[in-house]
Amino acid sequence: MSRRLPPLNALRAFEAAARHLSFTKAADELHVTQAAVSHQIKALEEWLGLPLFRRMNRALALTEAGQSYLPPVREAMDTLSQATDRLIRADSSGTLTISTMPSFASKWLVPRLMRFQKRHPEMDVRVHSTAQVVDFARHDVDLAIRFGNGLWPDLRVERLLTEEIFPVGHPSLLAGDRPLVNPDDLRHHTLLHDDYNISWTVWCRAAGIEGVDTERGLQFDDSSFTLQAAINGHGIALARGVLVADDIAAGRLVRLFEVRLPGSLAYYVVAPQHYFSRPKVKAFRDWLFDEAGAT
Repeated sequence: MSRRLPPLNALRAFEAAARHLSFTKAADELHVTQAAVSHQIKALEEWLGLPLFRRMNRALALTEAGQSYLPPVREAMDTLSQATDRLIRADSSGTLTISTMPSFASKWLVPRLMRFQKRHPEMDVRVHSTAQVVDFARHDVDLAIRFGNGLWPDLRVERLLTEEIFPVGHPSLLAGDRPLVNPDDLRHHTLLHDDYNISWTVWCRAAGIEGVDTERGLQFDDSSFTLQAAINGHGIALARGVLVADDIAAGRLVRLFEVRLPGSLAYYVVAPQHYFSRPKVKAFRDWLFDEAGAT
């Protein structure tokens, strides 16, 4: 059912002029000229087919039709203003939904989230962890942090963190019956694998070692499980530097050997271009880059 509605600008001019009983004061409030207000009122009266004001020497009064029309117009304007304020407040505060991989969420993002909460206590953050690439058109997600090559069409993509790959293990593995002194010692230890790293075969080739069975060991489908196994002393993991920085700093893991490989992929902040103008998205994006700079 179609609605029969007059132009919004004409209604705004009428409501302001009726409230002040002055075209001049209405013009000042709306930041337009008196002539513009007069034109809008005349257009509204022609659209309605009724006079709304009685124009007298140095005075302005509402007609009976104007007096009848003003209360519902004012109520509609107030309702629209309140709804707009609620929408703007919800977009600058409220819940912010972030999509990212489980490994990045558990090893980098979650340990830092309290610093964002202290900076922006008015916002609640919902972390949606998934290995799948979310569709912004279909899912209620404000911002995504993705690991890849940065090629996601029709989205704004900003590189957040780059990677380097190196072996890590529990500190106890540096001593014991078969201490890890050089890369050749890997043949005596369990290798840990996941689906996201450079393979052990590639790393061993770069380290110039042979005789290590790079296919054996424990296999996981997420890097956070692989790193937890390494923390528990179950073997040696090929780690992405971003994910193990906190564990190394805390002494839960140690970096092994000197051979590092640059990662071919990186972490990116991703969303449709117009999302970045939303206050809560901008606040979280800026905080992410502050944290990345300190990592």
